[in-house]
Amino acid sequence: MIAEVSGRQVKQQLDSGRPVVLLDVREPEELRLARLPGALHIPMGEVAGRLHELDPDAEIVVFCHHGMRSASVAQFLAQRDFAHVANLVGGIDAWSVLVDPSVPRY
Repeated sequence: MIAEVSGRQVKQQLDSGRPVVLLDVREPEELRLARLPGALHIPMGEVAGRLHELDPDAEIVVFCHHGMRSASVAQFLAQRDFAHVANLVGGIDAWSVLVDPSVPRY
């Protein structure tokens, strides 16, 4: 089972200065609609070929639009010995509703 975190939990972590990699696995056209500052963008279909860009020891929070694709990617990473991976519950949509309404919803 993959850990899940809420947008509020991630925001608290960012505000406290604890390092976390926000991994955005949405498609490029989605990125043009809404984005989280500082997030690393690797579309879901490219993750396997770009694992070298991720630190397996880093804390990684994976997100997509609503949390389904990111849950799959988080599972994929965990199976490849990424030790600290979590899925952002509700994705960027929930982030917009619960954390930062300036992030557009689509």
